[in-house]
Amino acid sequence: MSKSTIRKRISLVAITALTAGVLSVASVPVASAHTFAGDTNRAANTGTVNGSLFTATAATSTGAVVAPGTGVSGSTNIGDNSTSRGLLAKDTSSGTAQTATVLAGGVLSLYAQVSTAAAFTVSGGTLSSVTGGAAGVGSPNYAQDLRTAITTVTATTATGTGAVWTLPTTPGTYTVSLLTGFAAVGATFVQPSYTAGLPPTLSGAMTVTVVAASAGGTYSAATSACNTAAGTTAFSSGVYPNGIDSTASKADGDSWSIDFSIRDAYNASISSGALTASATNGGLISFGTSGTTPTAGTTSTIVSTNPATSGGSSTVRVVQPTAGVPLTTTVTISFNGTVICTKTVTIRGAVDKLTVANVGTQDLSTSAGSAQWMYQEIGLYSPGLFTVLATDSAGNIVATPTTLGAFSMDPATTTPTIQGLTFPTQSSSNSSTSTARFTLGSFTCGATAGTGSPVVVFTAAATGKVTKSAPFTARCADDASTYSASFDKASYNNGDIATLTVKFLDSRGNAANSVVAYGASSITVPMMTAVSSASATSVTKADGTLALTYTVGLAAAAASPGTYAGVVTFTTPALGTTQALKYSIVDQAGTVSNAEVLKSIVALIASINKQIQALQKLILKR
Repeated sequence: MSKSTIRKRISLVAITALTAGVLSVASVPVASAHTFAGDTNRAANTGTVNGSLFTATAATSTGAVVAPGTGVSGSTNIGDNSTSRGLLAKDTSSGTAQTATVLAGGVLSLYAQVSTAAAFTVSGGTLSSVTGGAAGVGSPNYAQDLRTAITTVTATTATGTGAVWTLPTTPGTYTVSLLTGFAAVGATFVQPSYTAGLPPTLSGAMTVTVVAASAGGTYSAATSACNTAAGTTAFSSGVYPNGIDSTASKADGDSWSIDFSIRDAYNASISSGALTASATNGGLISFGTSGTTPTAGTTSTIVSTNPATSGGSSTVRVVQPTAGVPLTTTVTISFNGTVICTKTVTIRGAVDKLTVANVGTQDLSTSAGSAQWMYQEIGLYSPGLFTVLATDSAGNIVATPTTLGAFSMDPATTTPTIQGLTFPTQSSSNSSTSTARFTLGSFTCGATAGTGSPVVVFTAAATGKVTKSAPFTARCADDASTYSASFDKASYNNGDIATLTVKFLDSRGNAANSVVAYGASSITVPMMTAVSSASATSVTKADGTLALTYTVGLAAAAASPGTYAGVVTFTTPALGTTQALKYSIVDQAGTVSNAEVLKSIVALIASINKQIQALQKLILKR
């Protein structure tokens, strides 16, 4: 049978099988761990029977490859001793979507585990040393071009099969496929052959890129990575992900890790080279293997000749040069003179400043805070009457949990009016957007209204360092007894913003506290639309006032010009009475009054008289 006839018959069988729907694709098995660099070959029984295709990743040491099955005790260990030549890269999969890179003229040892007849077929190069496993188990027959070989295995149990593939010397893309099963001849399934056709099931496939020269051994940014990490993380295979910098914050005494990998274009680790790192602002750094925290460094510049321990992954540890002093440092890591990454990290210092804000007014003879007050001020429904924000000497927010230290009142600032401070919640976050960045405090008032100037103190547990706030004004007052209401202007144009202010006073005329809610209300203001409204559970501002906002004009149309009367009623204050409001709305388009019309007429007459007088003088001259 001629070479042309064999090719035609193989093509005919394959086309017939595809048309009939006989050719199927085995489900792709879950990829087993497969590290290219320094890998030892896997025995065939680690893959999926009739569903995995492997190539030997061990490189030949003599130039001649060891074919699958050589020197092994059984067919299931067919790939144990085999070697390849020129293999530069191999992905981690073993199914039908594998990829590899090989030097021109390279040789791959292929092997698999099957329980049926099998065929290797390649798009370029030649096959040799095809075996069906242990001696006497199946025997291959080749196409004359040595690109297709069928092993007529008769066993139904797991049996190793293999082949040696010599790739072309011309760079390009080539494929190898592993087919398993029995060929269909009419309604009968038989051992595949060049007359009966190839096995129908695609059990493994690999696309191989043949290159003229290796790009290995040189740093590649595409396959390397560098990330900041709250704690160093080990990795050993695959492409280490890039661009996943940690969003954590580091407190005084903590350290940062910068995990990085240095790999070549084939994702192989590079085991030697000049690795340097430097840190600005006196940051102390040290090298180590990722996944294991190295000893803290003692210098800001470090050098190593071993950048690729543990599969190409390393780490730089960053610590403060001085405990308690904040550090923001930029770490630059270079390999063989090329900068591979630059990372800026911050380690916060000890508490250096306390800022008190959002101060409310306390009820008389009371120490508890108001959850409603804190909700209205910072959006957190938790008891308190003021917030404390702790920062270090660089202005970084510092969380102050109870384990870090305790808050108290400077005893020298105690008075009969402000008798003490309490701190029901200490801060737990360094984030500038989190309400947990605040410590919530409250103060105890005596029985008489008035003010005081307390000072907040924070004492660090570890060092005993004391930090004090500036004095802040704390006010005490009784519950609302009376109120008054007024608009910010007497007259508005259509489209203006109007502010209605309600001021609550206690029975002694002091601005009421911001702890007890002002209660239910009824507010009627014609020709205005409310932007904000009074809630029965809300409290006043620290000065005892409530500000409500309105737009002048109805939602659907402009307000008619004129004078209007509004009514404001709050039911809680014991002596509160309904407040009547008067305000005017002017037509923004320019309504003209009678007086303005008369004034314009008089001016017009005067102008006409002047023109007549000028004309008379001109006539008399002639």
